[in-house]
Amino acid sequence: MTNAEQSGRNGAIGTGRAAGRLGTVRAVLWLVVAILAVRQIAAAPDTPKDAALTDLTRFTGTPFGGLVLKPLTSAAEQSLGWGWTFGTLLLVIALGLIAARALPQPVTRRTALLAAPVAVTLLMLSLPVRNTLYLGQTSVLPVLLVLVGCFLVRGERAGGVCVGLAAAFQPTVLLFVPLLWFTGRRRAAASTGITFAGATALAWAAMPHDSFTYWVHHLAGVGLGGRADDLANQSLHGALLRLGLTGPLEIVVFFALAAAVAVFGMRRAVHYARDGQLLLAVAITGCVVVAVSPTSWKHQLLWVLLAAVGRVGTKQSSRYVWPVAVVLVMTLPAKMMVPNVDVLHPVRDNVVLLAALAAALVVPFLSRTSEYYRAPVPTQYAPKAQTRFHWAPLLRRVATRPNLLLELLLIRVVYAAYQRTRLEATGSRASAEEHARQILSVEEALFLDVEHWFNHAVVGIGWLRAFFDFYYTSFHFVVPLTVLGLLYWRRPADYRWARTAIGFTTVLALVGFFFYPLAPPRLMPGLGIIDTIHGVQDFSRPDYGRLTELANQYAAMPSLHFGWSLWCGLTIAIVAPKAWMKILGLMHPFFTLLAIVATGNHWVLDAVGGAMVVGAGFGLTHLLTGPRVAQGKDGRKADKGVPLNVVSGPPDPVRG
Repeated sequence: MTNAEQSGRNGAIGTGRAAGRLGTVRAVLWLVVAILAVRQIAAAPDTPKDAALTDLTRFTGTPFGGLVLKPLTSAAEQSLGWGWTFGTLLLVIALGLIAARALPQPVTRRTALLAAPVAVTLLMLSLPVRNTLYLGQTSVLPVLLVLVGCFLVRGERAGGVCVGLAAAFQPTVLLFVPLLWFTGRRRAAASTGITFAGATALAWAAMPHDSFTYWVHHLAGVGLGGRADDLANQSLHGALLRLGLTGPLEIVVFFALAAAVAVFGMRRAVHYARDGQLLLAVAITGCVVVAVSPTSWKHQLLWVLLAAVGRVGTKQSSRYVWPVAVVLVMTLPAKMMVPNVDVLHPVRDNVVLLAALAAALVVPFLSRTSEYYRAPVPTQYAPKAQTRFHWAPLLRRVATRPNLLLELLLIRVVYAAYQRTRLEATGSRASAEEHARQILSVEEALFLDVEHWFNHAVVGIGWLRAFFDFYYTSFHFVVPLTVLGLLYWRRPADYRWARTAIGFTTVLALVGFFFYPLAPPRLMPGLGIIDTIHGVQDFSRPDYGRLTELANQYAAMPSLHFGWSLWCGLTIAIVAPKAWMKILGLMHPFFTLLAIVATGNHWVLDAVGGAMVVGAGFGLTHLLTGPRVAQGKDGRKADKGVPLNVVSGPPDPVRG
């Protein structure tokens, strides 16, 4: 066999293996879709009775929507719940399939195979779909009808009828008329307007009182579905009301802003439609709809998720920032996205609206004529380590600096998930105290039971108590974030493995919180430990006052206070160029150990547990990503994060 034949055979084998892996991933994704669908259908009988569609007196849609749903009010409540959930999920699946089919061409074979299950999965996980599974919610229909009219049906008039019916369910969908008109589909634009007018007139003739109430009394729906200043209303109108504007001034400002958003947003939508990115144009128009509607409730925000199809950035490493941000905004509560800081409350309360405005007005989506649209600057990878598992492709060591926005988003979301998980892993008071007695017995056997002596010794020295209280409450977050920030700025390659190590450490600690709830020394009755930070605890109350409303007081084993500090010390000792820096870094876990014992917040063995999860975190990082990349002696070269022998990432073997 010649070298050329052998090379061709190896290439065919590699392509076959890659195709097999893609097929496996695709099957797993469809399995996830099936599991989500079964879960939602199984939850249908548990629908609260006040959410049942037994009448239309509380219906918050348009009169035409009420007219369509009116025949369903005579159906049995339980059968209607099952049927509604199943039908909604079918619509969501159809929406995902059409969106995947509408992606701008050409696409890679990988994208073609995985787009549909990924789209359906994201739709099912999104907050709008989860809120639309209640009886009477029709918010999936307008989005689906628009996509059907733009991508599926043949003929402009038929497409316009679909968009017109969508507008009958959500009137601000009429903003698609200028999109159709200025992209040359004028018959579709006219058909949209005629269909909307006919459907609205039909509803007015059949339900005149409801139509008058909706169109006149409620001022295009502002009075329906709850207070317009509720956090669930992610529109410009809702945001202005939450900012304190009311009365005629608010109305004037709202109409001015809505007009500006509509004009500039529709110009961008028309531009991308002419560029051949019609799905992105539809998403931008939908984002404008969200912003300018008097009310855009949670179940009406599905348009924003479609904006994830836009491509942003010239580098491969930054290509995922925008879609990841959109998916996080549309699947996670706002309080997980934005820290609970007073100055950031306006951002937290309007995060979906801000995402919609960004997509409509700000985000610089790439044109299909850009040289980077299909071929972004490739990511640079360090050479493969011999000890690294081949089945862990997500942990390839990237040599270049990671995208800062993406890192901040992921760190914020992971920390919010950590907080929530830690709070849920409470355990009972009895089991936590029993575990504490076990720990104390082990410490007594090992002569490590120094908590009472050290706590009372520190309490007797005022300045020392103040020092340890300050150290415990202040350095737990500041030092790790500072280390991560300095690594990101000065040594990007080291930042990646260090960030991965602390991530594994935190996940392993959560396992300990779940399976071994442990009362800290300060919450043990009869032990005599003084809580130097929170004061005397009321042991007659199982929740020990207001503290357990804020955090899980039994998440003591392992101690992440000590674990994170040890991670900081080891990381500094590994990467710091000077001996005095290494010593200073290692002093941080030493002082943290003294602080957690002095304040009565941890047992000595909690620190041992923290050290164990840190060791396991570094071990898993080494196991999955290989040894740390060697840095050059040239400081400037290390600053750029370019390790020795950097190689480009391998090409995609299954491009279409």
